[in-house]
Amino acid sequence: MGALRLVILLLASLCATPAAADYPDKPIRLIVPQAAGSATDTIARILGAELGKELGQQIVVDNRPGGALTIGLDITAKAEPDGYTICMGPIGALAITRHMVGRLPYDIERDFQPIALVARGHMLLAAAPDAPFRTVAELIDYAKKNPGKLSNASSSNGSPGHVGGELFKFMTGTEIVHIPYKGGATAINDLIAGRVQLMFESLNSIAPHAQSGTVRALAVTGAHRSPAFPDLPTVAEAGVPGYAAPTWSGVIGPAGIPRPILDKLNAAINRVIATPAFQTRFAATGDEAAGGTPEEFAAVIKDDSAKWAEVVKRSGAKLE
Repeated sequence: MGALRLVILLLASLCATPAAADYPDKPIRLIVPQAAGSATDTIARILGAELGKELGQQIVVDNRPGGALTIGLDITAKAEPDGYTICMGPIGALAITRHMVGRLPYDIERDFQPIALVARGHMLLAAAPDAPFRTVAELIDYAKKNPGKLSNASSSNGSPGHVGGELFKFMTGTEIVHIPYKGGATAINDLIAGRVQLMFESLNSIAPHAQSGTVRALAVTGAHRSPAFPDLPTVAEAGVPGYAAPTWSGVIGPAGIPRPILDKLNAAINRVIATPAFQTRFAATGDEAAGGTPEEFAAVIKDDSAKWAEVVKRSGAKLE
């Protein structure tokens, strides 16, 4: 049986070689499981424009929002594993909402192939312009003296901003009310208007408002300062030691992509990430280019999934 299996694998690899050599010979669909204009969509369009040049084929961005990010991922899981359907995999879809949905139509470890981590980012802890605090320490002090009177907006249940806020509450012993919105733009507008007092939101969505002063920037949520806001402390530096809620987004595909095609996609994405054009465009969003092997991306998914599973469990958050 061992010899027969070896012959079958050898024949399969020989048959796959011409297809891999010709790949890609038609446009590639890049599914985005969020709406146009979202943080993940922004990354997808920056990546797609440069990746298309690198591979010599058009990258067609296909937005499939809804279902707590499950619709786009489900389409990807059921696609042919030929390299012509790939998908943006943000931290929310791969490491957070999986712990909040009763039954997913796919298994993330079984049904997806991580291809490459594209970007690492930060959220901004922002306050309304008229909020009665100007630093994280003042925020914590105010929240402790006024339990339940502050509200934290997020773009949706299960978003990084939602669980990032929950982690902040656990670590500071504060009682802050979470208010989920149907999209970041509406939540940011209410923050600007003072209808909510706090928001943890991706830099590439909220940075322009922080730079213009229409919201008050308190800190960034990553493990180190953001190149876009070098003078702004991290939440950990500002008074919550050990706090870290970075974001990331990468490219995944359906399980079973032949290794030669997987390696070709991974190498192309890594080359794109290293280009000055890509680095410059990313610097403007506040995110940082990532890169690495499929195996390294898989390890990131595994580690952050375990971290956010514990936060979701403690918060009792669920999605229907």
